[in-house]
Amino acid sequence: MNEVLLILGMTLVTFLPRYGVLALMGRIEMPKPLFKALRYVPVTVLSAIVMPDLLLKDGSLNLALNNSFLAAGIITILVAWRTKNLLLTIVLGMAALWVWRAVFP
Repeated sequence: MNEVLLILGMTLVTFLPRYGVLALMGRIEMPKPLFKALRYVPVTVLSAIVMPDLLLKDGSLNLALNNSFLAAGIITILVAWRTKNLLLTIVLGMAALWVWRAVFP
């Protein structure tokens, strides 16, 4: 029973702050600069999540050749930029990570 109450509580805490904004979106016209700026939110959030894993090891900057996450990340960014193909980007990014780890243990 406690788990159900916990899930319901988390649902309310997550949903209620967003509902107000969503309810107003249909009634109030959003300024164009704000609408254009919101397009960058997903990329910004993803970068904030991924970059520490690519650049840091044990809390310090790691730009060494054996940093397989950084190498695979750079290759993945290049593949995504050139091909704009999500599946190919994921496959080649994972392959780059595995190959880099095999070559530079």
